[in-house]
Amino acid sequence: MKIAVIGQSLFGQEVYKELRKDGHTIVGVFTIPDKDGKADPLATEAEKDGVPVFKFPRWRVKGQAIPEVVAQYKATGAELNVLPFCSQFIPMEVIDHPKHGSIIYHPSLLPRHRGASAINWTLIHGDRKGGFTVFWADDGLDTGPILLQRECDVDPNDTVNTIYKRFLFPEGVKGTIDWNQSAEALHNWIRGNDKVPGAWAEVDGQKVTFYGSSLVDNSPTNGQPLEIPGASQPGIVTKAGLVLFGNDSKALLVKNLQFEDGKMIAAAQYFNSGSSAAVELTEEEKTFAEQMRAVWQSILTNVTEIEDSTDFFKSGAASMDVVRLVEEVKLRASGCQLQNEDVYMNTTFQDFIQMCVRKLRGEDGEEELVVDYVEKNINNMTIKMPHQLFINGEFVDADGGKTYKTINPTDGTAICDVSLAQISDVDRAVAAAKEAFEEGEWGRMNPRDRGRLIYRLADLMEEHQEELATIEAIDSGAVYTLALKTHVGMSIQTFRYFAGWCDKIQGSTIPINQARPNRNLTFTKKEPIGVCAIVIPWNYPLMMLAWKTAACLAAGNTVVLKPAQVTPLTALKFAELAARAGLPKGVVNILPGSGALVGQRLSDHPDVRKLGFTGSTEIGKHIMKSCAVSNVKKVSLELGGKSPLIIFGDCDMDKAVRMGMSSVFFNKGENCIAAGRLFVEDTIHDQFVKRVVEEVKKMKIGDPLDRSTDHGPQNHKAHLDKLVEYCQTGIKEGATLVCGSKQVQRPGFFFEPTLFTDVQDHMYIAKEESFGPVMIISKFKSGDVDDVLRRANATEYGLASGVFTRDISKALYVSEKLNAGTVFVNTYNKTDVASPFGGFKQSGFGKDLGEKNCCFSFIHIF
Repeated sequence: MKIAVIGQSLFGQEVYKELRKDGHTIVGVFTIPDKDGKADPLATEAEKDGVPVFKFPRWRVKGQAIPEVVAQYKATGAELNVLPFCSQFIPMEVIDHPKHGSIIYHPSLLPRHRGASAINWTLIHGDRKGGFTVFWADDGLDTGPILLQRECDVDPNDTVNTIYKRFLFPEGVKGTIDWNQSAEALHNWIRGNDKVPGAWAEVDGQKVTFYGSSLVDNSPTNGQPLEIPGASQPGIVTKAGLVLFGNDSKALLVKNLQFEDGKMIAAAQYFNSGSSAAVELTEEEKTFAEQMRAVWQSILTNVTEIEDSTDFFKSGAASMDVVRLVEEVKLRASGCQLQNEDVYMNTTFQDFIQMCVRKLRGEDGEEELVVDYVEKNINNMTIKMPHQLFINGEFVDADGGKTYKTINPTDGTAICDVSLAQISDVDRAVAAAKEAFEEGEWGRMNPRDRGRLIYRLADLMEEHQEELATIEAIDSGAVYTLALKTHVGMSIQTFRYFAGWCDKIQGSTIPINQARPNRNLTFTKKEPIGVCAIVIPWNYPLMMLAWKTAACLAAGNTVVLKPAQVTPLTALKFAELAARAGLPKGVVNILPGSGALVGQRLSDHPDVRKLGFTGSTEIGKHIMKSCAVSNVKKVSLELGGKSPLIIFGDCDMDKAVRMGMSSVFFNKGENCIAAGRLFVEDTIHDQFVKRVVEEVKKMKIGDPLDRSTDHGPQNHKAHLDKLVEYCQTGIKEGATLVCGSKQVQRPGFFFEPTLFTDVQDHMYIAKEESFGPVMIISKFKSGDVDDVLRRANATEYGLASGVFTRDISKALYVSEKLNAGTVFVNTYNKTDVASPFGGFKQSGFGKDLGEKNCCFSFIHIF
């Protein structure tokens, strides 16, 4: 590296020696003028080596840089400034000029002591610890961010000279790695040197610098060993990067490597870097290549001609040039989304073009998604189902290899073994989501580019809609045609809707009192929250995932989702499609598992910033408490319901019967907004009941994959048993059972559509939700609108409601008085992705769908 040394004293001299010893090129030494005819030790050493020495009495006058001085400095072509024991005020034009910036070596453990006599103060104060600090230079020189520190013990008889000789001089500026350390110490050394000078070691006879270190709990073991001289054991090149080990056998993961010639590669590609054959360009791609050649020429003005072998950085490009190049590519090829690292890893023009073309073709060398499918030939197709946890872009087994069986409710047989997430898996998934949000590509992505990926995900879901609907049918019991239209169809619509919102999440300007005298401006900015946990139910497995996940992703959040334990398969298939759509690693994580374990840990986790839950009121209360106690994370809850449907005598009877049936029996009654109690005016009560019974008798109960089936199996055995018990309670309380109430005598979890009449307000079935195909009918007196409203509102739930009448005034009055988040008028079960959905009272709070559901937080800026 080309280094300019700016400093003085014996310490500056020793730093200079160490830099040369490490093979760096010193392009200039800048020190103080001779004092009493005697040169500074740093100047003496440099002059002896023939290095250009500059002795400026000052660098700036009245706060302004002296142009001639700055010009002489810039002419050296330094890539890094090193400022050991620098006492002059160096202008920012010099501090910020090199492409790697400026660092200072200070003989003290900052911020304990500062200034020229810092090491003296170490002794004067009787400090037990001494050492040196490396930090980024700023306008105050020694007030910039600390890069790294090394410490030493101070003996009772130490002097300034002995500390220098024993520790400060020999340690100096050493980026080389001492492998006889713990994994955490190695990680700290690598991240401390992450920009410059870089932590390096000799690998395969060449100097290799390590970048992007992170500690890992469960280190990957599948990979190719890499011998590293001095290390306690070989490293392992894995799909995730290079795993290194400390002397405590714990591991760290390195993402990128750089070689002596400046070439940077992903550590995972160490053994196959440069091995891929060059692709032959089409005419259109050749046109793009020539456009980029012109861009390179405009950036590298000192290069006469851009050849295939021209190296971007060796030709003088700096970090701002990388940003410009990335943006220039976006302008000419919106489908080629580069990150800065792509440029650092493809430094020659030929490599750069090859990389861009591969990205444009979708052949950019991204590691292949490995999926251990369970395949079944069913519904005239082959469905391929992932069955492992999905964490950080990979399908992996649960900790300890734990699994459980997911059951087909049509016949009670096992579909496959599914990985059962443990607490350690939750922690790994949250850590991956946090890193993706804070450090990854997703957090830096332009909102419009984020929307493009979500649109692509929706397109892939549409391509696989028959497969998704088939998986939904065998895993949840949903009738295939309904699954295709609603479970899957509305899920696709949801992702498309929120993809469109990505670049339309805007703040506002606010006039404030102080604005008139002070001309202050206040505006709000909507920003993503961070890691969002999602816990969904089993009645609409894919649709509930879509309702909550799409909004989180649109706002730029990352997601850890727990599907219901009994219906995990469409969520895992979704994870595969999300990866294939190009969502970066860690953005979506799927953890099948128990609510008591996985759901509880997500509620308690300090790095989760919001939790969205759909399920029972009892569990919702518990989640809300856990979220409050843990870190006061945001919560949205869609809980139980006992939605009233009021049918007046002046209704359209055909429509009221048809929609009344749908309000209860839609999706086998496993519907959060199902009409839990129908209030029918006495003038039409008997006629309405008769018509409903006739329609129930026509319903075909059977295999959900049969296109003629109206009513499939209940979701799981425990729920079927609960429905049987629920109906027995209704009979015991004196309600009139008109039809149903029993399990269908066939394999699987089938339950007869059921109808109760003469239901009184005090009865259990009048108050509690069945969540099944059970119609509860109560009669009310003709014309007594306020009384039926009182009865309809006499519940702790407030999710949905409905009214059937031809009288528009009555409809408006009733809809205003009903205490529910949604009121259907002369219809039922009509939801749309653009319309917000949610309840109040003990049905929860917060909304799914609609504009306001994008998960963000407000930032007020004054």
